[in-house]
Parts: sequence; C-alpha cells; structure tokens
Amino acid sequence: MQNIDDLKYRARVRGCLLGGAIGDALGAPVEFWGSERIFAECGPDGVTEYLPGPYGGGQKYGQITDDTQMTLFTVEGMIRASVRTDRGIGFTVGVLHHAYDRWLDTQLLAGPDGSRDGWLIQQQWLYSQRAPGNTCMSSLIDAREGGARIAKFGERTENHSKGCGGVMRSAPFGLIPPRGSGSFNWQFDSAAKAASYTHGHPTAQLASGALAVLVAAIVNAQTLDEAIATTIEHLRTRKHHEETLSAIDQAIAAAKSPPSMKAIEALGGGWVAEEALAIAIYATLVHPGPEDVLKALSLAVSHSGDSDSTGAICGNILGALHGESALPVELLFELEGRGTLLELADDFINEFTKSGQLHGDYGPYTRWNTRYPGW
Repeated sequence: MQNIDDLKYRARVRGCLLGGAIGDALGAPVEFWGSERIFAECGPDGVTEYLPGPYGGGQKYGQITDDTQMTLFTVEGMIRASVRTDRGIGFTVGVLHHAYDRWLDTQLLAGPDGSRDGWLIQQQWLYSQRAPGNTCMSSLIDAREGGARIAKFGERTENHSKGCGGVMRSAPFGLIPPRGSGSFNWQFDSAAKAASYTHGHPTAQLASGALAVLVAAIVNAQTLDEAIATTIEHLRTRKHHEETLSAIDQAIAAAKSPPSMKAIEALGGGWVAEEALAIAIYATLVHPGPEDVLKALSLAVSHSGDSDSTGAICGNILGALHGESALPVELLFELEGRGTLLELADDFINEFTKSGQLHGDYGPYTRWNTRYPGW
C-alpha cells in the first residue's frame, strides 16, 4: 500500500462494510413507508433504532437486505480475483460476475447444494430472499441462458436499467489502495464494469464508479469535501456523466442549508442510481462528524424511497471516513451477519496487504486458495 497507515486502513475497511450493513438494516423495515408514516411511528427524529425486520416474521432486529448480501459477494469476488492474478493475467473484473452468480444461488436455493466452492456460499444464513432487486435477479438469470450457470462471465447485460442495485454494492472497489500513478481510474472503471453485469444504463454504471472513487479518496486520507471534489473530477472525464454529476451538485447545494426532509425528497426517492448516491452524499455532508453518524444514517433512511440502499451507501461513506469505532454500538451489536462481515473484511485486508504470505505463483501454498479459489 502507498502512504496508508495499516491500523487506519483496517479501521476504514471494517467501518465501510459494517457501516453499510447498519444503514441497510436501519432502512429495511421502512423501505416502502411514506415519510409521514415514518415520523408518525418513529418520532420527530425519524428512524434512530432498528425496527422489527420484515423478513421471517417475529421480533427480529438488524436484518440486512440484498444490498449487504451482494456487497459481501463483491468483497469475496474481489479477493478471488486477486488470487487469480497468480496466473499472471491481472485482476479480472469478470470474476465478480461469477460472484454474483453465486449470490443468485442463495436466492434460488434453500441452502448449499455442494456444487460451489469457497466458504461464503456455504453460509446458510445467506440463503434468504431479502427483497432482491428485479433487475439484479433477471439479468443474472438471463445470463445463465437457460442453464445452471452463467455461460460467459464478464458480458454486460442488455437491459437499460439505471436502478441503484449496482451502486449499492460498489463501495468495496474503493477499499483497494491506488495503483501505479495514484489516480482512482482503476477503482472507477472496475466498479462501473461490475455494475454493468446487471445494469445497462450508463448512469447506473457511472454512479457506481463515482461511489468507488469517493470511498477510495477517503481511504487515502482525503477529507469528505476533498473526496467529493475528486469524485467530480473523475466523473467529468466520462461520457454520459451529466445525470450523476447534476445529482451530486444538487446534494452539495442542498447541504448548504440546515438539514431537512424536504431537501432529501427533492433529491428523489433513491430508486435510481444517481438519486441514491446523491441522498447518501447529502446526509453525510449535513452530518459529517464522527459523533453524528447515527444522525446521518437516520436522515438517509427516513424518507419515502429506497431507504435501505440510501442508508447503506451513507454508512459505507461514513464508515470509511471515521472507521469502525465511530459506528453506533447500539446498532452494531445486533447487526445480522456481523461475524461474516468482519471475517470478510479482515480477509480482504490480508489479501490486499499481505498476499505474499498466503499464496503466489511459486508458493507459499496455503489453504487460502481453497477458501478463495481464483475464479
């Protein structure tokens, strides 16, 4: 890594993944509520604690959705793509397509059937439909072309969707330190390409790349304002950037006034990519401090829109900015899948900082390659 303190880097990676999951779980129960109902039932501060989750019945709190499920498989896919570089072929983003195909199994099967390798797919708790996006499901199913598995990994989908299902899983691309020149072009382009496997609209892909750059800049010690400026610089160099840039500009302008639900709703519902990113950025700008993470998350989810996705993206940004120690412990302890998230976060850190102790062209030969096969 370049000029990154190891302890701070670890805190940022863990904070980004845990923060995203907390925001996801906080927003999930109110995803289809109007803001009037949210404030009537939750009080004037909006959603500040977990409500009973909508999945599986009973009093279950801290339940994550498909947003966190797919983020988990993004992280695992990135580790496996890095392991694949032992073959001398570089980091192949198409390996992420394979990861999303494994996620699809968790939505179609009752549990592991023994046909898949790696450890994440063996986690029984992931085999649960958590309102998965229709676009993600249909595009991955179509890619199988009637077979049991995707016929060719790495091909873009043919739909024209700009839903937020690509951007809500893209933060992990920003957690890799810069390569070579120190620019974040790799993070942007890789996240955009991975989003293209399920979302064909350029805005869906560019918003995904923008989030990756925003997180990458933060991980590399830029302030929030600096990171947003860096994101805008990268956006301006890409074709079809106008929608995403306009949404971010609107969020920045709105954040100059006191926080309000009116301002959130003016940015949209978050169902499409640029709106989800803008809402999350707005919430972080009006509540940027480490002591205000819960306020930001509450603002990001207490609206009449895609609350879990906007909460997840907000949590990704602030978790990367402040590290895991700033996350609200009253939500963290009850978060579903926390152990799996932390396990993956630490494995991600070890792969991208100490891979030479785990695998290589000529050794060492450890069980890491069984845990994370390189394809």
